[in-house]
Amino acid sequence: MATHKPKLQSQPIEAEVESAIRIIVADSEPIFRVGVRKIVAVEDDIRIVAQVESVESALSSVARFEADVMLYEGGLGENPGEIVSKILAVAPALKIVLVTVQPTEEETVELLRCGARGIVSRSIAPDLLIRCIRKVAAGETWLDNQGVNWVIEAYRAQAAQLTEPRNRVRLSNKELQIIAGVTQGLRNKDIAQEVGTTEQVVKNYLRKVYDKLGVSDRLELALYCMHHKLLENYQLAEESTAATAAESAAEESGGDS
Repeated sequence: MATHKPKLQSQPIEAEVESAIRIIVADSEPIFRVGVRKIVAVEDDIRIVAQVESVESALSSVARFEADVMLYEGGLGENPGEIVSKILAVAPALKIVLVTVQPTEEETVELLRCGARGIVSRSIAPDLLIRCIRKVAAGETWLDNQGVNWVIEAYRAQAAQLTEPRNRVRLSNKELQIIAGVTQGLRNKDIAQEVGTTEQVVKNYLRKVYDKLGVSDRLELALYCMHHKLLENYQLAEESTAATAAESAAEESGGDS
């Protein structure tokens, strides 16, 4: 009795289509859209689900089509970073690659902060574009060497801003005395007695200290002091002043005898 073997090709082909990277091309230039379509046509794991030529169409397309990656022309709208944020608000899982003529340092950093996952030049080679789409779809970020350097420098500058400016803040002895009281867990009333002033004056000083150091409450102030060893420097200065005063007193006493 003859038996018919099932067609083994149907399932793999179907699985292949299901696993394909779905992309949306948002670009105002028809020649660019046609070029991308021809490049992708020979790739089995990438397929275009929509092609649009305006910001409005880009926004509506992500709501209508399930896509993994969007190639978005940076010059399509006035503020590409803002558009990226709007698109991601509609489709949070979408990975956006900005296509620009020549990205600048400021644009690169800003676009990544807004959620872009890659930035490429319009003159990118076809094989690199395919690699970019695959890498971004897999969850990686795509930048050229210059872009990577810009991002590293931006984060270094940001890290420096979090520490250096605050270390240079000048605090008066009175402010440091009040800060010391806060770190000891004293109430404003107790601090006022220690310093020899009123509770309201202590409150006024604390507000100024919060503004100078960029903190919002007593807990943040205490943590800041621990991190920057603020009071250690103050105590060393106090000890040095006390030692100098003692030496002066000793010299005066010796001179009088």
